[in-house]
Amino acid sequence: MVPPGRKALNEETGTCSMGVGGVSQPSRDAASGDTASPDAASLAADRRRGRLKPLSALVPFVGRYKGRVGAALVALVVATLATLAVPVAVRRMIDHGFAPENAGFIDQYFSMMLAVVSVLALASAVRYYLVTTLGERIVADLRAALFAHLLRLDATFYDTAKTGELISRLTADTTQIKSAVSTAASIALRNVMMVIGAVAMMVVTSPGLSGLVLVAIPIIVLPLVGFGRSVRKKSRLAQDTLADASAFAAESISAVRTLQAFTGEGTARSRFDRAVEAAFAAARSATRARASLTFVGIFLVFASVVAVLWSGAQEVLTGRMTPGTLGQFVLFAVFAASSLGQLSEVWGEVSQAAGAAERITELLGVKPCIDVPAKPTALPKPAVGVVAFESVRFAYPTRTGTAVLDGVSFVVRPGERVALVGPSGAGKSTVFHLLLRAYDPASGKVKLDGVSLADADPRDVRGHIALVPQDVDIFAATVADNIRVGRPDATDEEVRHAAELAAADEFVAKLPNGYGTLIGERGITLSGGQRQRIAIARAILKDARVLLLDEATSSLDAESETLVQTALDRLMEGRTTLVIAHRLATILSADRILVMDGGRIVEEGRHGELVGRGGLYARLAKLQFKAAAE
Repeated sequence: MVPPGRKALNEETGTCSMGVGGVSQPSRDAASGDTASPDAASLAADRRRGRLKPLSALVPFVGRYKGRVGAALVALVVATLATLAVPVAVRRMIDHGFAPENAGFIDQYFSMMLAVVSVLALASAVRYYLVTTLGERIVADLRAALFAHLLRLDATFYDTAKTGELISRLTADTTQIKSAVSTAASIALRNVMMVIGAVAMMVVTSPGLSGLVLVAIPIIVLPLVGFGRSVRKKSRLAQDTLADASAFAAESISAVRTLQAFTGEGTARSRFDRAVEAAFAAARSATRARASLTFVGIFLVFASVVAVLWSGAQEVLTGRMTPGTLGQFVLFAVFAASSLGQLSEVWGEVSQAAGAAERITELLGVKPCIDVPAKPTALPKPAVGVVAFESVRFAYPTRTGTAVLDGVSFVVRPGERVALVGPSGAGKSTVFHLLLRAYDPASGKVKLDGVSLADADPRDVRGHIALVPQDVDIFAATVADNIRVGRPDATDEEVRHAAELAAADEFVAKLPNGYGTLIGERGITLSGGQRQRIAIARAILKDARVLLLDEATSSLDAESETLVQTALDRLMEGRTTLVIAHRLATILSADRILVMDGGRIVEEGRHGELVGRGGLYARLAKLQFKAAAE
């Protein structure tokens, strides 16, 4: 049975959301660590998708703007009819002759043609505006939907996904689609309508010559379709290799100080150069395919026109067709040929967009393992703060053979302060991950106020919990906005009060613009202790019933630690608190200490009791306090 709110495993990959659909995320061999060929991944993806049209994923986004689509189609039809009216006027002028007695007739026709051209220009401008802005609107909606979807995906997905790869899909791929939808779509729609109208008028003008054209159409279309598939595959490969280069660049730039510290710039530059060259080679291959497609399309189109014109000339010479009729047919044929020629060029761009749409569609198709149940169980209000683990077993999806928690059971009562201690890898942080429902246990239950987290809405669960992590995430925003992460509607006074309790107000006041100072990306302009105090201020401002403190004072100097510990002591009063601590001196006052080792709770009690037992905790305490004394 799949727990409520947990999606069934993907039939292809055997997982809910690992990687990016298992396609463009390069796979790694467990033994060698080598990255699989993007080409193989791309071809495998194409085989799985068969003949599905990736661009059909845009239909729901287009459907939101039916009125605009309808208006664009009306403008398109009007422009097409106005264009098709010109050859009819030309035929009548040629057949009636240019004798002086027909001057009034010719003036009248030229006046009508000027009116037709005016209608054509206006309708074309309206069509271009509507289609182009519609494309921009659709892509904006697509980007918003993709970003919202990424925010829904859980830790299982992000354990293997590359940030640079995701950014590439969110930006470069959507830009490719925008180019196709806003510009290429406008050109394609106009030319498709023109081909249909011109062919229809050719049939009306001369069924015989039209028969030759209709025979030529399959000869033109079939090669275009074949080349189009090749272009789509090569474009997909080009986008995948570029995404790999972008992913490496993003990773390197985010760790540039470490690279510089270890003089690794040369190695990073060489690796990125290789990635860029691979992306260039793939792009060159895609461009070569597009160029071939353009050559074949234009040659076949205009070669068929020449053949049809030769046949029409023979008709005029034998008197079976008037020169005006041939002129009319020729203009219609030119319209059809030029439209088909432009379609062959646009088809390459549309094929590239199809490759980008594939990558976006597969990302949108990833289902989170952790999701909102169909009928979530509401947590009690007001929150009580009872935390319970019942025979919990868990292994990370990337290491299913290694149990991180093995039958863990404990209960934390309301207002109780419980510390989790133990060697690295004992499972302490995993307890926090499961409490925040970043993952679901393989067996057993995690409960908050008597409600199994698997039955609750993850956002509701997280709304009852405040976290102070060891590695603090700081956003490129103001100090106030960083503190407001958990409560965006908090007032300036509430933000300031939280900062004062977290001993952050003193250093914030010295910043150029105080709480309005923009912090560099990842808080690079702040010290570790300053980042930690902002994280504590976030937790204070959130005012949640359950607190999770993961080495909350680990980055502070002695003076700041004393200030923050006092603030935390006030904050923990009356709240259920779980503390992960490697520095045992910070948890001497805990109501209870759970000692973990190998994914199990091996000892439980207060500090004095555990020291007296002479077990693992006693050995850890002896080592730490001895080192401190020395």
